[in-house]
Amino acid sequence: MNQPTPSYDVAAVRADFPILARQVYGRPLVYLDTAASAQKPREVTQAMLALIENDYANVHRGLHFLANRATEVYEGARETARRFINASSAQEVIFTRSVTGALNLVASSLGRHLEIGAGDEIVLSEMEHHSNIVPWHFWRERHGAVIRWAPVDEAGALDVEALEELLSSRTKLVSLTHMSNVLGTVAPIRRIAELCRARGIPLVVDGAQGAVHLPLDVQALGADFYCFTGHKIYGPTGIGVLYGRMEWLERLPPFEGGGEMVETVTKEMVTYNHPPHRFEAGTPPIIEAAGLAAALDYVERLGREAIHAHEARLTDYAQARLEAFGGVAFYGRAAGKGSIVAFNLEGAHAHDVATILDRAGVAVRAGTHCASPLLARFGATSSCRASFGLYSTKDEVDALIEALATARRLLLR
Repeated sequence: MNQPTPSYDVAAVRADFPILARQVYGRPLVYLDTAASAQKPREVTQAMLALIENDYANVHRGLHFLANRATEVYEGARETARRFINASSAQEVIFTRSVTGALNLVASSLGRHLEIGAGDEIVLSEMEHHSNIVPWHFWRERHGAVIRWAPVDEAGALDVEALEELLSSRTKLVSLTHMSNVLGTVAPIRRIAELCRARGIPLVVDGAQGAVHLPLDVQALGADFYCFTGHKIYGPTGIGVLYGRMEWLERLPPFEGGGEMVETVTKEMVTYNHPPHRFEAGTPPIIEAAGLAAALDYVERLGREAIHAHEARLTDYAQARLEAFGGVAFYGRAAGKGSIVAFNLEGAHAHDVATILDRAGVAVRAGTHCASPLLARFGATSSCRASFGLYSTKDEVDALIEALATARRLLLR
């Protein structure tokens, strides 16, 4: 299923991913669920195995050779992440367990620093993942904060003018996705950052999809916090990255207590470490950090602009094929959208469609995609979602269409 696009050798890329050669139900695997979790190139597993077999020990706490070597790998991964997002300092890069972990950290620490209370407002958009909704509901439930919702239009584009109108003296923060995990909509974060900065409002960005599919420079973007996760960017589970502007991190209280995040502990008092270690309590994801660094290096070597162009061509092709197929309801047609296509086969339930696709070897996601308010905005209770990665091909899109024809024949006859 290897069909190259101009200047991008997708066949060579696919050869780096052993799982893509396997079969399911006697058919070639067509993996169109990268938005949920990406597959891993050999380099990632090799980097993790090399650390396990040669240099593993706990980090920051030992004087022996292996402890020092593991610390070099771990802190080297932090520097790799810094370069990948163009943070000004590695001290602005915090390792977390995931984007969910990062957003909960920010919600807790930033919320306490800002002293969010009754009547204070938190601005989100309708297209947020639950991970960027639920932590803010905690502040609503426990402290009386008010959540305000920036709308999306019928095409799925964020209404920035409406968002700007929500900003007021009561606004404590704005937290938005960079790229919708359902619609593929890309939010104009730089423009929104300027609006927030002019009003002294911190901006938090969920980059779970954006960091994977879009060129990224956090300094140019202007967000105060930006997070992404390893497993969606071709790395391992169990590790995420939180970028925070140092002027904010220095002021924030810790999220969790334990080893490494302290400087001194006595019976009477405790003093806290400096960022980033203040926010990394306990033994960190050492092996996962090695895998994340390998994944980021892999993406950089392929070239993010080349990957983005490949995925954009593929998304356009998929949308055109589905439109020609007919009888499909689309969710998300905003200009410049990322490599996600959410749809429903009219007259059929998404779960039934996804089950039939699975039997044809085509892996898609079906459900609310942890974005229930967004699905409700479009009057849907679930949808199918095909999401593409740097290894996806036009042949795989064709296999999706062929499987959808089978689903239509079986479900709508």
